[in-house]
Amino acid sequence: MASSTPRRTVLAAALAAVAGTSVASTAPATAAPVGVGVGGRAPEPALVDNRFWVSFTDWRGGDHAGTRVVAGRRPGLVIGTPLGVTDYADPHAGATSAWEYASWTSPVHHSTVPATEVIASWNADTPPGTWIQIELRGTYNDAGATPWYVMGRWAAGDGDIRRTSVDGQSDGKSSIWTDTFAVDDAASGLRLDAYQLRLTLYRAPGTDLTPTVWRLGAMASDIPHRFTVPASTPCLARELAVPRYSQNTHVGQYPEYDNGGEAWCSPTSSQMIVEYWGRRPSAEDLSWVNPAFEDPQVCHAARFTFDHQYDGCGNWPFNAAYAATYPDMNAVVTRLRSLTELEALIRAGIPVITSQSFHKEELTGAGYGTSGHLMTVIGFTEDGDVIANDPASPSNEAVRRIYRRREWENIWLRTKRYDANGKVRSGTGGVCYIFWPDRPTPGQKRALRSLGLL
Repeated sequence: MASSTPRRTVLAAALAAVAGTSVASTAPATAAPVGVGVGGRAPEPALVDNRFWVSFTDWRGGDHAGTRVVAGRRPGLVIGTPLGVTDYADPHAGATSAWEYASWTSPVHHSTVPATEVIASWNADTPPGTWIQIELRGTYNDAGATPWYVMGRWAAGDGDIRRTSVDGQSDGKSSIWTDTFAVDDAASGLRLDAYQLRLTLYRAPGTDLTPTVWRLGAMASDIPHRFTVPASTPCLARELAVPRYSQNTHVGQYPEYDNGGEAWCSPTSSQMIVEYWGRRPSAEDLSWVNPAFEDPQVCHAARFTFDHQYDGCGNWPFNAAYAATYPDMNAVVTRLRSLTELEALIRAGIPVITSQSFHKEELTGAGYGTSGHLMTVIGFTEDGDVIANDPASPSNEAVRRIYRRREWENIWLRTKRYDANGKVRSGTGGVCYIFWPDRPTPGQKRALRSLGLL
C-alpha cells in the first residue's frame, strides 16, 4: 500500500459528493494574474496566497496576551507573563493536566485569493514540558464569520501531550478535515476572504519553560475544478543528490504508528529531505529504535509526525513542523500552480515533496494505485520527465524513478479524478511540502520569494 490516508479519502468523497459526478469542469473566478512569468512566459494565474509571520516586526504586530517577542537571527514568540492556568484533557493519553498559557493573535490577513481551502504551517521548538495550539478564524465573502477552528495541537515530542488534529469542526459552511480548512460547497461561490491565526503557548505551571515559535502562517487557495491541466514546456534538466529511503523496508515495524512502514510515505519523504539539507537525528534520538532495524531515522520520523486523531503520519503540517525541529530549518505546506514553478525550485537546489492520487494505469512505471501518496521530486531529465524518489519502492536502491512528465503533472495538479471504479474523487491540486535552511543561497531566496515564502 503506497499510503494510509483514510481522512483524505473521506475528504475526496465529500468533495466529490458536492461537485457531483459530471465530467464538465467548472472553474470558479480567480484573481487576475500577478507577478512575472518564468523565462519571459506569461505569469500563472493567482490561485495561491501564502502569508507567514516570521520577522521581528511581524511578531511585534498582532494582539499579545502574555507573550513577548525575542530578537536574534531567528526572531520568535515566547511566553512572557502567563495569563493563568488551564486544564487540558488529552483524549489520546487519557489524562488531564494543568498548564500555564499565553497567546498571540495575528492581524487580519486579507488573502489575495478568496479561498476554498486554507492550510496552516508552523515552525517551533517545544522543549519537554511545553506545547502549542494553532487556530484559525476567518470571514466569508457573504460577511459571515467562522468560529475559531483548531488547526493542530502540537509538540515536537510525545511525552507531555499526544500530538493531534481535532475532528468534527464545522459551522455549516466550512469544515476542518484534519489539517485543512475547506468550504463545504465551493460551487456556491462562498469563499474565505480573510483570516487570522491564533497561537497559544503552554508550559508546565511554576516553571520558566517556553515554546519558541519562529514561523506561523497559511496557504490559502482556490484551485479550479479540473480533471486535466494544460501541458507545460520543459525548461530544466537537473538532478539533486537526495538520499533514498523506502517505506516498504519498514513494513511491520512499529504498527502503532500508522500501521507500520507500508503507510509511511510522508515521513519517509520528509526524512529524505531533512537529510538532503545535512540534518539528521542523533544517536541519542534514535536510541528507542530496535537496533535490528535499518534506517532507524525513518522510524523516528514516523513516530514524531504521527497524529493521534488522524491515526496516521500523513498530517501535512505535522510533517513540516517535524522538519523544522532540526537546527535552522524552515518548512511549509503550500501549493504550486505548475510544474514550471517546481522546476524553478529544483533549479535553485530545493527538492519538493508532492502529494498525489492516481490509479495504477495513470502513472506508467509506478506499479500501484493510491488514494493519496507522497513522493519527492529531485529533478528532471533532458526530455523533461520527472525524476522522483518514490518511497513506495521495494528497496532503497529502487527508490529513484523516472515518471512521464505529462502523466505526472496531471495527477499532481488536478483537483478531480476518476478512481478505479469510475467514481469521481478529488485530487490534491498541487499540494507540496517545501523545506529549506535558514540561510538559503541568493538563488534559493529568489525562488522562495517568488512563491511568497520569504
